Amino acid sequence: MLQHAGRASAILYHPVRIRIFEGLLQPDSAAGLSRRMGIPRQTLNYHVRELLRVKLLTRAGRRRNRNFYEQRYITAARGFVLSPELLGSVAAEPPQPRGAFSAGHLLGLTSLVQRELGRVCEAAAKAGKRVATPSMETKLRFRSAEERKRSAEELRRAVFGVVARNAGAYEDSKGHAAEGRPFRLVLGCYPAAPETLLVRVEATRKP
Repeated sequence: MLQHAGRASAILYHPVRIRIFEGLLQPDSAAGLSRRMGIPRQTLNYHVRELLRVKLLTRAGRRRNRNFYEQRYITAARGFVLSPELLGSVAAEPPQPRGAFSAGHLLGLTSLVQRELGRVCEAAAKAGKRVATPSMETKLRFRSAEERKRSAEELRRAVFGVVARNAGAYEDSKGHAAEGRPFRLVLGCYPAAPETLLVRVEATRKP
């Protein structure tokens, strides 16, 4: 699966294919897309075949156009996540606990979550099962460094208390796997990007 994802991500590294990907968020034929994008039909067909080969596009039925039928296509999903494992040894990893308040530590944790959750979801899909992943997100503002530090300490105590009351040990006294299904709990808090920046970045992506 990771090898397939690697091929898919490499194939996407082409400006025309990115445009095709965005142009087929709604079903359309290669001819229709060629007219809309102003790209020669032969060139477009080549890129469509490559995207189909790695299953980034899927067939979406045929449409009659005068005396013949056109095959329509659509992107395989509304969004994609690339596993950090595709980066090999340069993928982000959580540093030692002493860096728990650093941005690098949080980036490493998100990389770990993405990697592990991708594996779990892949295995669950093959088994025809759903993955239970309790999660939450909220926005807040800290008015001072002291307030942020105090909140972090209270949150740590509260989380450890909930875990102690409602979950078992991960390992037994001998370092072996304890009873129950293993889970990983990750909490992170980071400065939110300014809304004006988000709008400006989004605007630069539009033609």
